[in-house]
Amino acid sequence: MLQIHQFPCLSDNYGYLIHDPASGETACIDTPDAEVYLREAEARGWRITQIWNTHWHPDHAGGNEAIKAATGCTVTAPAEVEKIAAPDRVVAHGDTVTLGGFTAQVIDVSGHTNGHVAFHLPEAGVAFVGDAVFALGCGRMFEGEPKQFWDSLDRIRQFPPETVLYCAHEYTQSNAKFALHADPDNAALQEYAAEIDRKRANGEWTVPTTLSRELATNPFLRADNDDMQARWGGAAPHETFAALRAAKDNF
Repeated sequence: MLQIHQFPCLSDNYGYLIHDPASGETACIDTPDAEVYLREAEARGWRITQIWNTHWHPDHAGGNEAIKAATGCTVTAPAEVEKIAAPDRVVAHGDTVTLGGFTAQVIDVSGHTNGHVAFHLPEAGVAFVGDAVFALGCGRMFEGEPKQFWDSLDRIRQFPPETVLYCAHEYTQSNAKFALHADPDNAALQEYAAEIDRKRANGEWTVPTTLSRELATNPFLRADNDDMQARWGGAAPHETFAALRAAKDNF
């Protein structure tokens, strides 16, 4: 069974180490803070052999060089990560990467940045989605276009509904406030938001989430919903998505 270790780093990032016990291989999913990643791996007796980057932003790839220098690991990343440091292998949509006996599909989820990818491990029932989608939210559209970003989210929507989504930040409580504004009559969302408030009051994490829950409650994944389109406008889902993203940016 794939082992996943989640831990907080920086101000609101989550770090992830994934480990295949059979091979002994360990991969970092992004590298917000090299020191924390190295410490967490050492505490578990795991040897870091790979880094998989989702996109180029420094809070996702900024620790690559230090971790590689300490461990000799290889770096797999989309081409845009070359803005920070050259990866050992550049991947794009349709490629696969392996960790021991596990295979991850590389999925184009661009929009937050133009080369952003996700890593979907169907056998393990998990996906590491970086900043493409959050619990009750999605990343700010820094580089992409609405149609591009909606198509990316739609690729995530096609994963099996039970897929566990590991996103990169603890933004859920803030996202919930906008989601309630965007979709105020959604009973499942109201229940989810109340649960999030309880968890955060107790200092608990709200990540990971499940795709099925996000499909029912995340306004950005519901831009093709008739009620959402009636409320936010748009003759096509990407136009409704654009209206939602602009509203969130100014919320």
